[in-house]
Amino acid sequence: MTGRSVSPRRVSTSRTASSCPATTTWDGTRLRVPSHWQLHGYGKPAYLNIPYPIPLDPPFVPDENQTGDYRRVFDLPESWDGTPAVVRFEGVDSCARVWLNGVELGVSRGSRLPVEFDASEVLRPGRNVLAVRVHQYSSGTYLEDQDTWRLSGIFRDVALLARPVGGIRDVFVHADYDVAGGGGRVRFDVEAGAPIEVSIPLLGVGAAPATERFTFGQVRPWSAEDPFLYEATLATPAEQVRVRFGFRTVAIDESGVLTVNGRRVVLRGVNRHEFDPDRGRVVSKELMRRDVELMKQHNVNAVRTSHYPPHPAFLDLCDELGLWVMLECDLETHGFDQTRPEPWQRNPSDDPQWRDAYLDRIQRTVERDKNHPSVIAWSLGNEAGDGQNLAAMAAWIHERDPSRPVHYEADRLARYVDIYGEMYRTPAVVHRIGQGRLRPGEMFYPAIDGAGDPADDRRNGMPFVYTEFAHAMGNGPGGLAEYMRLCEQYPRVQGGFVWEWIDQGLRSTDALGREFFAYGGDFGEDLHDANYICDGLMFPDRTPSPGMLEYQKVIEPVVIEPSSSGRISIRNRHAFLDLSHLRFTWSVSQDGDPIADGRLSLPHVAAGQCVDIPVPKAYGEGERWLTVQAELAEPTAWAPEGHVMAWGQIPPAATNAPTALTDTRVPAESLGEHISLGPARFDRRTGRLAGLGDQRFHGPQLVLWRAPTDNDLAWAQGDARYWKDRGLDRLRHRTVSVDAGDAGLTVVVRSSAANSDSGYLCTYRWDTDGRHLRVRVHTEPFGYWPERADTFAEAMVDPDLPDEERKELLRRDKAPSLARIGLVWQLPEEWSQIQWFGAGPGEAYPDSRQAARIGRFHATVDELQTPYVRPQDNGSRADVRWAEITDRAGAGIRIEGAPLFSLAARRWSDRHLAAARHRTDLVPEPLIYLYTDHVVHGVGSGAVGPGVLPQFRLDVRAADFAFILSTTA
Repeated sequence: MTGRSVSPRRVSTSRTASSCPATTTWDGTRLRVPSHWQLHGYGKPAYLNIPYPIPLDPPFVPDENQTGDYRRVFDLPESWDGTPAVVRFEGVDSCARVWLNGVELGVSRGSRLPVEFDASEVLRPGRNVLAVRVHQYSSGTYLEDQDTWRLSGIFRDVALLARPVGGIRDVFVHADYDVAGGGGRVRFDVEAGAPIEVSIPLLGVGAAPATERFTFGQVRPWSAEDPFLYEATLATPAEQVRVRFGFRTVAIDESGVLTVNGRRVVLRGVNRHEFDPDRGRVVSKELMRRDVELMKQHNVNAVRTSHYPPHPAFLDLCDELGLWVMLECDLETHGFDQTRPEPWQRNPSDDPQWRDAYLDRIQRTVERDKNHPSVIAWSLGNEAGDGQNLAAMAAWIHERDPSRPVHYEADRLARYVDIYGEMYRTPAVVHRIGQGRLRPGEMFYPAIDGAGDPADDRRNGMPFVYTEFAHAMGNGPGGLAEYMRLCEQYPRVQGGFVWEWIDQGLRSTDALGREFFAYGGDFGEDLHDANYICDGLMFPDRTPSPGMLEYQKVIEPVVIEPSSSGRISIRNRHAFLDLSHLRFTWSVSQDGDPIADGRLSLPHVAAGQCVDIPVPKAYGEGERWLTVQAELAEPTAWAPEGHVMAWGQIPPAATNAPTALTDTRVPAESLGEHISLGPARFDRRTGRLAGLGDQRFHGPQLVLWRAPTDNDLAWAQGDARYWKDRGLDRLRHRTVSVDAGDAGLTVVVRSSAANSDSGYLCTYRWDTDGRHLRVRVHTEPFGYWPERADTFAEAMVDPDLPDEERKELLRRDKAPSLARIGLVWQLPEEWSQIQWFGAGPGEAYPDSRQAARIGRFHATVDELQTPYVRPQDNGSRADVRWAEITDRAGAGIRIEGAPLFSLAARRWSDRHLAAARHRTDLVPEPLIYLYTDHVVHGVGSGAVGPGVLPQFRLDVRAADFAFILSTTA
């Protein structure tokens, strides 16, 4: 038998006997419940994305199947004698057989779904023994191939619930908002063993029959921006149930736009796995609340519960604090995509024998969570192919709950869903979708050409969401602004969900006791997908990554920017709220130093409206930057007063030019093994700079490579592979000539790799006025640079662009690429302090720089590093005017760029960085590598989907740039 599932909204306990805080394993040790046994020394965690951990032999599993036997002894009070009761499990992975006092109650499958077993006839006063046998694998494993750690055990709460005779079995609250009049309607569908009365104190309802339909002239509606909840009490003589609900109406209008309470909503969301770096999928209520608070603080307004229903307490928090939720069923069969010779053979999604299992899962999902106002859409599951069982799930939802639309990404022709979703499409493709230009039968994955009139394709009249986009693996994602800009351009493009919320790195220690976050392969798995598990906006310890800060900026609810009339434009992106809950402050800086600040006075700005206001008088000519911030005027349940919700900078009319050399030029002189040029010393043979004034250092050398990011390693675009094949990671440098004269020093250097006839030729022209040292660099490629094997077939360029712009972007999209064009310097290890005037305070790359503001910043070399779980290129600071790199006493050098440059510094070489699997592998060298880059390649999100958009690609090209150096002390 299978245990009956119910919802917390369906059941309210008058008594709970035990939450099962611990149980005893057969070897006599104590194992906390909830937990995963692999994280307590029984077996090992395993990470797989697509492949199954078992042979594809549905519905059978191997004999080698780890099994955990749990046993819990508890005492039942005398007052429970004869009271009906159920044993409820919120989550068991993957299959549980349950006995109470030696009597088998049943078997459950559906790891992330609740199940109840009737214990009424078996319970007895006094001592009772609950035994549970949990198998790691079961037939249910074939429906649970989610991209996450494979962990087993009882990982959610267990409870014994009294169910009084005449109690309430189920409640379904229907609370609709009247968009036109502002009123509300509510009715209660109730299953109970006795007549029920309902009370809603805030609406003046007291002890009314629950069979009534209630209408109210004015109510406060629920939205993610204003999550106002009402509470109803339903009562029979035997039981009372309290239900929180919100008035809201979800609809798709005649234009194909998803609306809530009559307003178009844009989902600025994330995909969220449940994860704790120490406990796996066992997530405490405190950590759930922290997640929701962090989402709200970073302007995230929506969650897709990938790829299963979350712990029910998480949805309570979404109701309370305000998030739009796409609630997903516990279903994924992605491994069948890898069957040969054809994919999806024997996929359960189209096999009638699995129909009941599919329906059971969606029914348990909907029945558990149907009363949450935050849930505005149901998702059938993830990456389970297509088939009749999925269509049957959608049909069941449409009958049971027509108030919410249905989503399923793999229904790519939108035959049975209400929301059209796609994963990782390029902005160019979304541009076509937003315009309603899909042809009947057209698909992107797998690629199929359509034919006919777009008016005949129902997808062109449906809401479109990014089911997953902007894969946040390692350094990235890039291109977030380009994706979200399309939501403002096309009403049916309604945002979506970044993959994913958090890096799922398990906290571990190495042999020396140093802490790191483990990923696939760190536990000796036979089959694994490496660090693909670390692809979140938050690091495992819930520190925001640069990608999170970038997303926060891109999706901020208020846009602050210069207007066309020279004023400040403030645009309210809220769908429901005006801006009265925010205060606006301004500050002006001169060369990074604050010189004035104040408050801005705004008129009433309703949702969706825009106003222009005057620029404060302190704003003037020169390198003065005006920064305007929107801050919370009062504390909320998720952030303190003063929390910054949005900001914008108004640039100056002109930026300051770098220091100009005087007209006086100091000639170069030969002095033994060195060449002297004013305060500078050069190696006579190589022409490399050896010091400036009293400061000793070495450089520069041309650098074209970086330690590949996870996105650089993407196979389709092939950038990292191309760079390695050209030997850019192992350049050798030969000085062609060193010419000293009255005008300065000219050095020509040829840079290439072993067994390569291609490379770069650099000409360094050094001159000085006796105090400042200038180097002007001209570098250009030579030799044969073959085409880059870019196999990414989807359109990366908008076909509607002007012809010349479109052709140039098409060229750059497939052109040979470089990681950077810049210089690397080797500095003394004590030069650990860096101050710069430019973009900051965090890292910024060409396609992920929205979160960086212009100012003066300070950091140590160690603080410049971004702690990606797998080490890779990081820490670049953009638009640097000048930087000072010094020791603690302030002695060092100052570098000014002409034009602006990007800055990075670290205590290990790029090759060392690229070879490391974990941060504990990075051993500081007795020097500092300083990178001053003229231009760098974007980051994209090519680990899944589009790589770097063409406008942010760095192709093989000539470059001219300059730096001016001086000492700081």
